[in-house]
Amino acid sequence: MTEERLLRRDEIPLVWEIDRSEVIGHLYSVEAGQLVLRPEFYDMRGWPEGEAEHYTPILLDCFDRGGWFLGLFDQGRLIGAVVLDPRRLGPERDWLQLKFLHLSHAYRRRGLGAHLFHLAATQARHLGASALYVSATPSQNTVDFYTRLGCRLCMEPDEELYRLEPEDVHLVFNL
Repeated sequence: MTEERLLRRDEIPLVWEIDRSEVIGHLYSVEAGQLVLRPEFYDMRGWPEGEAEHYTPILLDCFDRGGWFLGLFDQGRLIGAVVLDPRRLGPERDWLQLKFLHLSHAYRRRGLGAHLFHLAATQARHLGASALYVSATPSQNTVDFYTRLGCRLCMEPDEELYRLEPEDVHLVFNL
């Protein structure tokens, strides 16, 4: 049985224990405002080298600025997490970024990822946001997951986030 709860600051490094293994057969790109799927194979085993060292300070900064961090645990082990960044985005500055959503491989396809997403959407609504902004890795599984939940292609990506992650697929979910 899983337990969900807010993460403490000192627990943030536990997110790197989430098993993000995935076999990727196709990637999306955005061309002329449309999603284009192309074959590209990757066998992802864990986090890319240097990811934890690079992103932990970013996540800690997000936490310190009032970010919302929710963890999903199984028998005391973190198996999933979702993060909302409090920095306002969008044309009206009323969007919040879904900064992080990962679920361990063994727990996927059970509705837990969608559950974490919807909890974040509820929290964003509570904070007065009109939409969630998602900068998604371009794998077919990831983009299809978000589009199944109702996310759509963001026609005017956030310039700063796009500059940081130009290969990502930038999506928006209206609340």
